[in-house]
Amino acid sequence: MRPTWKGSISFGLVYIPISVYPATREEKLSFRQLRKTDLSPIKYKKVAEADMKEVPADQIVKGFEYEKGRYIILSDEDFEKVRIESTHSIDITDFVDIDQVDPKFFYKPYFLEAQKGGEKAYSLLHKALSGTGKIGIAKVVIANREYLAAVKPDGLFLVLELMHFASEVLKPEELNRPKTDLNDKELKMANALIESMSSDWQPEKYRDEYREAVMEIIETKAKNKQLPAAPAPTPRTTNVVDLVKVLQESINRSHGGRLKRSGGNGATGRRKSTAALVKQKRRAAA
Repeated sequence: MRPTWKGSISFGLVYIPISVYPATREEKLSFRQLRKTDLSPIKYKKVAEADMKEVPADQIVKGFEYEKGRYIILSDEDFEKVRIESTHSIDITDFVDIDQVDPKFFYKPYFLEAQKGGEKAYSLLHKALSGTGKIGIAKVVIANREYLAAVKPDGLFLVLELMHFASEVLKPEELNRPKTDLNDKELKMANALIESMSSDWQPEKYRDEYREAVMEIIETKAKNKQLPAAPAPTPRTTNVVDLVKVLQESINRSHGGRLKRSGGNGATGRRKSTAALVKQKRRAAA
């Protein structure tokens, strides 16, 4: 894996040379729009709203709409004046308790790898953060854009996690908070249901079943095979009359599912995934 960039972490007078690597990747299916008659890919032309005429690239400028229908034009030279120097330095300005930071602020992690000469300082920062429960808050520049970021321990490594600025995190002030009276029995049963469904975190067992199902359909069509009929949607109850009864039934179902899973035949006790249904219908169609 190639590093995104190489730079350093600094706090106080401490300087740690590091390499930055992506810690996640996005897996999504990409589709092209085609003309139905001959499957010719569709291209898009840039046209002006005033007369719907195509505009050549050298006639296109960037404008900011500061009032309705009124724009300020910005040239490349204007953007150069505000370009932030890419120092490739993660400058920690504060250390804060991680519990004080709303999880909504975090959104994209990167691995940080110590480079030659920085191993001891890297290990020292990692161990210190792990022992204090704090994270380093820093500013970092990536691709000419400045980000708020956090440096925090993750297993045996440090990670740099990009963060939203405060102005980007929305508050649910416009949402209506439900006002209901809950009794002790309902709360006790809800806790019992949560306990019966609790397990160790195993991220590998959660898959993108929609993507798998779509790929099954693509593979089937690529082989010129007939697609199975779509499974009928499972009706859902929209009006819960007796919450205690629903909780009890859920607890019973959860316990029943666990007994079947422990007996080696758990698949029959669980609702089948979308991908599993597609595979089953493919076999039936064949």
